[in-house]
Amino acid sequence: MDKMTSGWINGFVGMLIFSGSLPATRVAVADFDPVFLTVARATIAGLLGLAMLLAFREKRPAKADLMSLFVVALGVVVGFPLLTALALRHVTSAHSIVFIGLLPLATAIFGVLRGGERPRPVFWIFSCLGSLFVVSFALFQGVTASLTGDLLMFAAVIVCGLGYAEGAQLSRRLGGWQVISWALVLSLPLMLLLTLYTMPHDWGSIRQGAWLGLAYVSLFSMLIGFIFWYRGLAQGGIAAVGQLQLLQPFFGLVLAATLLHETVGWSMILVTMAVILCVAGAKRFAR
Repeated sequence: MDKMTSGWINGFVGMLIFSGSLPATRVAVADFDPVFLTVARATIAGLLGLAMLLAFREKRPAKADLMSLFVVALGVVVGFPLLTALALRHVTSAHSIVFIGLLPLATAIFGVLRGGERPRPVFWIFSCLGSLFVVSFALFQGVTASLTGDLLMFAAVIVCGLGYAEGAQLSRRLGGWQVISWALVLSLPLMLLLTLYTMPHDWGSIRQGAWLGLAYVSLFSMLIGFIFWYRGLAQGGIAAVGQLQLLQPFFGLVLAATLLHETVGWSMILVTMAVILCVAGAKRFAR
């Protein structure tokens, strides 16, 4: 198997894993406090990441890479999990998944800011159209939508895009799984303390579904998914493999409908498809 094919396979597996993140978070926050869920998943994944780094005797990152690792930690270890957990107290996972269609766009924007790329004007036309579709959908949902939930999801997409772009650059120097592992380790001391401080008082009231949700977001969304995702980016190219994110809303909607029995209306499906088409067009004219 050549390197390019391996990169696409790894990226696809990572995307599939991430597709289950929002439905699993939705289940977990039914019984767990969003702050506890955020710090607990980071603590569990951080301990596993530390064990992997020690087992493979990985060398420490250079001082010049520490700031970028902190940005990755802020974006994908703390920011995105916390903001989505808070948002899912106000909106359904199916509704929130529509916003994930903006992740490739957010990643591209931070690629411009951090990497100095200069996309063609058509790129920004598609980008604005995609944003318009999402904003219009959020505003016209009536009583089923929540402004608080929508704003939290927008913020989550922004910080996640920053974390993806920064992590993609680092993966070229440090390696795929090493990037997320070091980011988790850097945040581990604070996450561990906050986990102990925010632990539930009544463990007996936590249902099995919430435990399964916590396990999924800790093991798969926070660590294993990034191992495949960053490896795919490193092997197959950031721009090419990054387009697999466009499939994530579709798989997420299917999971929300089948596992959580949430209603996925035609308007939500059409908006998701429109957003994906707009972001795909933006990606085509990114250079």
